[in-house]
Amino acid sequence: MINNLEQFASDNYSGICPEAMDYMIKANQGSAPAYGNDEWTQKATDYFRELFEIDCEVFFTFNGTAANSLSLAALCQSYHSVICHETAHIETDECGAPEFASNGSKLLLAPGKNGKLTAQVIAEMVTKRADIHYPKPKVISITQATELGTLYSIAELLDIQEVAQKYNLKIHMDGARFANAVAAMNKTPAEMTWKSGVDVLCFCGTKNGMALGEAIIFFNKSLAEDFDYRCKQAGQLASKMRFISAPWLGLLETGAWLKNARHANQYAAYLENELLNIENAEIMFPREANAVFVKLPEQVIQHLKSRDWQFYTFIGVGGVRFMCSWNTTKQRIDELLRDIKGAIA
Repeated sequence: MINNLEQFASDNYSGICPEAMDYMIKANQGSAPAYGNDEWTQKATDYFRELFEIDCEVFFTFNGTAANSLSLAALCQSYHSVICHETAHIETDECGAPEFASNGSKLLLAPGKNGKLTAQVIAEMVTKRADIHYPKPKVISITQATELGTLYSIAELLDIQEVAQKYNLKIHMDGARFANAVAAMNKTPAEMTWKSGVDVLCFCGTKNGMALGEAIIFFNKSLAEDFDYRCKQAGQLASKMRFISAPWLGLLETGAWLKNARHANQYAAYLENELLNIENAEIMFPREANAVFVKLPEQVIQHLKSRDWQFYTFIGVGGVRFMCSWNTTKQRIDELLRDIKGAIA
């Protein structure tokens, strides 16, 4: 029997939101030019330029691994390196794809409180060695919101930009939950990206209510030279591109991208507040977007699994991660909390 009850393992467990589905159905009327030469793709890319207040280059891929890996490959040569946090998705969950796509650019892992890099740590990594035997640092990769559910403030981003400019580094932003970060920080997408030094953003649609599809946005257009060829070679050029770009237009044009993110953040806050009142449940990191990390006794974890709750415990920091999405309900959270309380009692 298929278990279609809402889960908290990831926001990509959720289905397609109504706005994305509606625009996909609209795009399914009749025929349209292939490979992105359709009106839906043109409208979506133009909307991104309006949203970010800049003439940027926009590309679409099927998934986040491809978006991150191909964009990093565009910023690096094979003898370069990418500085990222030790819990970064490009290190822990992409099966070596960034190294593969770049023909060997090395990931240099840095520690940092609450999943964040600091300007000081980046500077230390860059100046650690300067000899020809070591892969030359070329890119800083940051995640917004981070893998631990925290957020880089504008001040922190500007500090990183200063280091990047000093050492001639590019900045890549993994925006798997960028919409949640925008909703939480109440800053404009422009302020959180190119105005803070970001060269390229991988903006996730899958976790925000789409079936599939990521937008790669180059704010530094010179870095996007021949990127369409890179996508084609990697098998990431969709022939029926309109079925990726039309749902994106649905999220953007209706404002659903922000509404969905606010909903997920709101219910994560509710879950966190309720967990704070449960004995033996310890919140691990500040809850700033739509992820809640909590330490629970092992017998509670096993009880939840026996009750068919699905969640991740292998993020690399211990504990349990509960993730809320665009369609999370209070009723389902209350059911989860009831089972946690029952197991502890």
